[in-house]
Amino acid sequence: MHKHVEWDSPGDASVDSHYAKDEQHRVTPQPGMILTARYHGATVRIQVEAYKDGVSIGKVAALIDDDGERHDSHGILNVGDMVRLPDDKRAFQAPRDDED
Repeated sequence: MHKHVEWDSPGDASVDSHYAKDEQHRVTPQPGMILTARYHGATVRIQVEAYKDGVSIGKVAALIDDDGERHDSHGILNVGDMVRLPDDKRAFQAPRDDED
């Protein structure tokens, strides 16, 4: 059973929008790949188990907050949960703010 997740909009970090301009480099998710999405401000890593009709299905592999710290849970999500991630919610990894 998949956990229903309301993903954050990827905004400027949208993988789908980025590759709309450059289709030749678009990659179809394959089993074992790690994808990134946003959920309630956190970065979520998902290990793909299947892909069908523009949706990746996989397990949450990591939950990372804005400070780069990893957590076992965030909101309704837990590491290990099975989720569905539509292509339009995939995001590039947010750059980490370096404090000097």
